[in-house]
Amino acid sequence: MGLNNSQYQTIIREYEQKQFRSRDILSRHYTEVYERLPQLKSLDESISILSVQYGKRLLGGDDTAVDSLKKELAILRKNKEDLLKSAGFPADYLELSYECPECKDTGYIGNKKCRCFKKAVSHMLYEQSNLKEILKKENFNTFSFNYYSDNFIDPKSDRSSLAIMKDAFAACQDFVHTFDDQHKSLFLYGDVGVGKTFLSNCIAKELMDAGFSVIYYSAPSFFNMLAQSTFQKNAADSQNIYEYIFDCDLLIIDDLGTEFTNSFVTSQLFTCINERLLGKRSTVISTNLSLDSLADLYTERSFSRITSNYIMLKLIGDDIRIKKKLMNREGL
Repeated sequence: MGLNNSQYQTIIREYEQKQFRSRDILSRHYTEVYERLPQLKSLDESISILSVQYGKRLLGGDDTAVDSLKKELAILRKNKEDLLKSAGFPADYLELSYECPECKDTGYIGNKKCRCFKKAVSHMLYEQSNLKEILKKENFNTFSFNYYSDNFIDPKSDRSSLAIMKDAFAACQDFVHTFDDQHKSLFLYGDVGVGKTFLSNCIAKELMDAGFSVIYYSAPSFFNMLAQSTFQKNAADSQNIYEYIFDCDLLIIDDLGTEFTNSFVTSQLFTCINERLLGKRSTVISTNLSLDSLADLYTERSFSRITSNYIMLKLIGDDIRIKKKLMNREGL
């Protein structure tokens, strides 16, 4: 799931529409105010004339005149503000309003994409997948500990699957609550069907609702997208895709190990992990692999980066999908 050039242009058009709506609202505000306060129109004309004079003197290097004009402008603008207030209008009623004051609804702050742009990207990608519907069903509010048992014991830690999951659940909630300050990353591993993807979805929904940009990939689609953008050489799409992978607030790679692994995959995984760690960008990776298999498949460098920098959460238990079927059959 990667943003292509067409999708990028769609988001840009949405920003253009936002700017158009803001200008239209401002135009209606001016019409309303001028009808109620004709004297304000004259005041605006005086400000406009004085501003032109100010600009000319500034270019001409006339410092004394510039200071004088600056003071006159300040007085006229204060008179305008007082006049608006006296008629019951807000002081900023004749200023452009923005959905995002940081980028002024352009999507960019300088040459850098604004946070609101990244959020728009993640929402578009989720809208065009089935994940939006999944997140309605799989989130912290719908999570249940009923599928984890006190009797299922991990022989290495001598702890039950229920105790382990309660700790993992708390760690995921803490990950969300401290997300903006601590830049943590999570590695969820364990057998099939123990809740790794469910927890990833819980995190994704909370952070998206909080306004962060979240990009989700299954491991096969993630590496397939990277291969296409690398070898098909569509410059615009490749640039967008790589930018979102390295720059989104949270990247989720689900089911690592289900892809066809080769030297390209191992090198791309290391690059992604390393770049996001250096950029203090959080990542959540889930896998059915054991840690030994992880080291064998993805090189010691990747293994070292993950185990040294990620919070490692091992989950154990019965396959929940099978357990649900049994519970439904028994009418529990």
